[in-house]
Amino acid sequence: MAIAALRRRPPPAATIPLAALALLLAMTLAVALGSVRLGPVTVLDGLLDRGDPAARLIVWQLRLPRVLVAACVGANLALAGVLLQGITRNPLADPHVLGFSSGAGVAAIAMLLLAPGTPLAFVAPAAFAGSLASAAAVYALAWRGGISAVRFALAGVAVAAFGTALSTAVIASSDLFTQSALSFLAGGLFARDWGHVHQLWPYTLVAGGAALLTARWLNVFALGDDIARGFGVRVERARLALLALAALLTGSAVAVSGLLAFVGLVVPHAARLLAGNDHRTLLPLAALLGAALLVLADTFARVAFAPSEIPVGIVTAVIGAPAFLALLRTRA
Repeated sequence: MAIAALRRRPPPAATIPLAALALLLAMTLAVALGSVRLGPVTVLDGLLDRGDPAARLIVWQLRLPRVLVAACVGANLALAGVLLQGITRNPLADPHVLGFSSGAGVAAIAMLLLAPGTPLAFVAPAAFAGSLASAAAVYALAWRGGISAVRFALAGVAVAAFGTALSTAVIASSDLFTQSALSFLAGGLFARDWGHVHQLWPYTLVAGGAALLTARWLNVFALGDDIARGFGVRVERARLALLALAALLTGSAVAVSGLLAFVGLVVPHAARLLAGNDHRTLLPLAALLGAALLVLADTFARVAFAPSEIPVGIVTAVIGAPAFLALLRTRA
């Protein structure tokens, strides 16, 4: 049955346009659904800045920026997951599991606490610094004349636990202990606007574009460090550069969305099931699937329990936890 399913999957070259179409449909659905339902024609009129003024306001000021933020965050986390799984050759690697997200969260929360009036533009660099610090700590703890997948994963779990505990302690001991702070820990996109879009899209464009250019490195890494050296790759330098890129993608996402679990774990494996292990296809496909997944998850979080909404991190955890357990059972 599994072999038959693999034979039925589309050719790798076809998966990218199909995923792009899925993302477009997911974004259209997300803009249409809410306390006020909008039809496809109304959504199109709103996007073209014509028709009913109330519909234009809903589309442009309330829903579209949040949808764009969700797409950028999902793409960033998915790309970070592909990079980390490729670097470590560990199918269970993920920005959340390895502590990159928790380090970014500590830095972002500390900045909000120490300088509450800080412009949004400075939060992402702070989160990147925190994510990079976590990456350095994980690398240092895992280094024993080289890096093994097991040591890297164990060091990442320890750093993730420490960072999450530190974030919770900072929030609990400050005036930030509010619903919004708890939403940050759970991961949420409530009230995201064009300011958050402008904060995030340069990182998605630049870091995401850089990630797409690393396909050759990741394909060579999959063959093992010794073979990579035989191809002329400076393994440790390349690994450190890829770790920094994964930290940048993670930090920019966490600065806007909080701590979202499992996106960087589940999406790369879904992309591999569809397109195989060639990173030239895997990277862009994972970015599109990650964007579509988070747009749909955020839409569910927003409308399923209306007029209330739940943090989107709860939805991704409900999706990702069973997938993680399945991977742990079959791959670990």
